[in-house]
Amino acid sequence: MKVELNPRGTRRRLKKRRTAVRIPGGKTAYHYRHKRHKPAKCSHCGRPLNATPTGPRSLMKGLSKSQKRPNRPYGGFLCSSCFHRVMTARALDEGERLLKGLPHGK
Repeated sequence: MKVELNPRGTRRRLKKRRTAVRIPGGKTAYHYRHKRHKPAKCSHCGRPLNATPTGPRSLMKGLSKSQKRPNRPYGGFLCSSCFHRVMTARALDEGERLLKGLPHGK
């Protein structure tokens, strides 16, 4: 005998958001809707990233890699201001290393 884990239906999961809707008989029924997807955020400052779409996996898997994130270093990971800050610090560090005559390293 097969026991079903979710007797209310296989598509009604806790992943989905329940909204109460009044039906014509005067009763209240629950409709199950997908949760809204939040935008990608900068890992350093937490601001939403530009040029990164948001959506369910079914929509995101149809996009090419260049449509999912900006084509630059740290694209889809850091916002433009944090990226500028990181690259400026790297350039200053590299300049100091060249002036001191130290070997090139990461």
